[in-house]
Amino acid sequence: MTPPERSGGVFSALFVEIYVVIAVWHLAPAVPGTIAVGIETGEYSMTKFKKLALLLSVATAFTSNAAFANAGQASGSEILVSNGRVETAVFGKRPFMRSPRLSPDGSKLAVMMSRDGTDNLGWLDLNIPGGKPNFFVQAEEFREAGDRMVSSWRWVGNKTIVVTLASRENINGQRGDLQRLAAYNIETGKMTPIAWENAGADASDILYVDDEKETILIQRDTIKDRDYKGNPEVIEVNVITGKYKIVQRPNVEVTGWFVDGKGVVRAGAGSDRGSGKQRLMYRSDANGAFNTVQNVADTSFTGTQIYPSIFLDEPDMAYATSNKDGFRKVYKINMKTMEVVGEPVFGLKSYDVGGVIANDDDNQLAGVAYTTTRDKTRWFDGRRAEIQRLLEEQFGKGNVVLGSTNDAVTKIVVFAGKAHQPGSYYLFDTESGKLNLLGHYHPVLKDMEMNPMDSIRYKASDGMEIEAVVTYPRHRANRKNLPVVVMPHGGPFGIRDQEEFGFFPWHQAMAELGYVVIQPNYRGSGGYGREFVKEGRKPNGYGKRMQDDLNDVVSWFSQTGLIDKSRACIMGWSYGGYATARGAQRDPDLWRCAIAGAGVYDMSMMNRWDEANLSSFSAKFQDTSDDPEGISSARNTDGKWSPILIVAGLRDARIPIEQSRTLVGRLKGSGKKEGVDFRYVEQKKGTHNLPYEDVHIEWLVEAENWLRRFNPAYIASDPDKELPVSIKASAN
Repeated sequence: MTPPERSGGVFSALFVEIYVVIAVWHLAPAVPGTIAVGIETGEYSMTKFKKLALLLSVATAFTSNAAFANAGQASGSEILVSNGRVETAVFGKRPFMRSPRLSPDGSKLAVMMSRDGTDNLGWLDLNIPGGKPNFFVQAEEFREAGDRMVSSWRWVGNKTIVVTLASRENINGQRGDLQRLAAYNIETGKMTPIAWENAGADASDILYVDDEKETILIQRDTIKDRDYKGNPEVIEVNVITGKYKIVQRPNVEVTGWFVDGKGVVRAGAGSDRGSGKQRLMYRSDANGAFNTVQNVADTSFTGTQIYPSIFLDEPDMAYATSNKDGFRKVYKINMKTMEVVGEPVFGLKSYDVGGVIANDDDNQLAGVAYTTTRDKTRWFDGRRAEIQRLLEEQFGKGNVVLGSTNDAVTKIVVFAGKAHQPGSYYLFDTESGKLNLLGHYHPVLKDMEMNPMDSIRYKASDGMEIEAVVTYPRHRANRKNLPVVVMPHGGPFGIRDQEEFGFFPWHQAMAELGYVVIQPNYRGSGGYGREFVKEGRKPNGYGKRMQDDLNDVVSWFSQTGLIDKSRACIMGWSYGGYATARGAQRDPDLWRCAIAGAGVYDMSMMNRWDEANLSSFSAKFQDTSDDPEGISSARNTDGKWSPILIVAGLRDARIPIEQSRTLVGRLKGSGKKEGVDFRYVEQKKGTHNLPYEDVHIEWLVEAENWLRRFNPAYIASDPDKELPVSIKASAN
């Protein structure tokens, strides 16, 4: 399992996630007592998980000390839910805490906390009993300007917190992302800009950290004499003084650099915007010249290229992942020849590997991250494997994630919870064997067990087997002929749903209302091998066969007796919003209602936008259909439609607001009446990622109201009745 900071898939281009949405974490007051867990220490090579943040979508880190809880979480006894349900708005609440990071010596913690819906970054001295967090950045203070945020943070040494600042700006009429680093010194209270001079769009990519020297290697593109250089340089920066020097000059073929565990730039990658060819250049050591070892285009957009993940001390050897045999596995690679050496190091029969986790020295494999029905880790590090095993004896198999550690790996922050729980945080001391409860992720739900989940494989109408995540309404004892909400994920390609509470627990919100919620990982979804993605990318995939997969959910699950096929609605965001509107237009007799957010409704219009704003090659990531106008709901507004709720963010930088406005205009032009056949909600502060609590809650409450109007969860013939609300968002 993974902490709920995985964001839902967005309607992305060449990369899987264009925008990073970092989840939030919550701590409650620590309870008296500890759980003693015996750990037999040994001479194992330990890890700091420098790459774990990348593998688990943002950062799989946690936190400690009850003082955080006292800063904002309401205390109270355990919530009882047998006499009522949770209010829908609760599921839109921002968690209280996110991505806590231990300092190298384990004495301090840096963490983001949400107070009254606003994020604040602070730090805490763990050696001071009852100490209070020291806040130094308010992450959302620029809300009025648009998408601006503190997107990540980490320690460099024991007195400096390096912060990544991200913003979306209008530069000379063009939307652009700017990212910068700043170093906060906890002793002086001074914030130092890191290499902002001559910085271009992105000066935030940390490639290497030396905690002892208090230096970092970062790559950045530059603007010098008003001349923008998109090919990045690599610089070494002292985070105390802000002084830096160039260690790798730009290369016209390179847009991203790779560094080994000693801080040596070993490889560079770049792509041709027209042909899509992705070049990889490599050298054996710091004194060698870079030579091209790979230069191919991934025309299938299934991630066929190989890039080094861990450089080994063995000459020219690295660990990397590849889907060359269908499913992504871990291999040892000869970087000079790009040939696989030996058999796969790790792989699964029916699922892709997610990525690798390096050891402390970044020169060996410590673990592999992967997802089956939940996120998991296969540890090659013996001590971590033993710690994981012992903690799972306490919390249950699959319910534990090892997170942030100190350098000595004597302190580990642990996230624990079942798939249908928000989860809780613990601090594990390997020397004393004590496991202290730190607090809970969610500000209201705490460690409540919510609506149970399961993964079920169903047969599509063409015989293909598809996995779906099913969430059952916990208040309904009779699982027969229940109303259903089908919830397709965003992306669509390369993304998938799994059993988890998640950063966007919409499935839990709708299940709490009394609906079965089914999240199908339709063909084209990620994690099930290269061929499964290619099935969705066929010319008849988008809006046709992929849409059939959603319809087949209703047919298959109704045959099991679980759902009533006459009581089905569809709901989704981003690509899910597209599929929702397409369902309302194409299959109005199947869907009693539709709830679409941030969707694409005119594919031809969107393809033109992508080509102009991305590249001709990148635009092909979404442009797969042989019938773009035929699969566009906004081009087919005549005739019968399911009643549809349309929600869009005015500041959405991925899907232009014109998409939703075009659909609304054409619905009106076809005689559809607003308030009767459709409802349009334009969120003035909304973006593609629902970053603000009030905007997120509005989306969920609007969905609830639309469902109640057109497909109520409880009807007169049901053997049960709706429970009153007993837990409200204002409870925090």
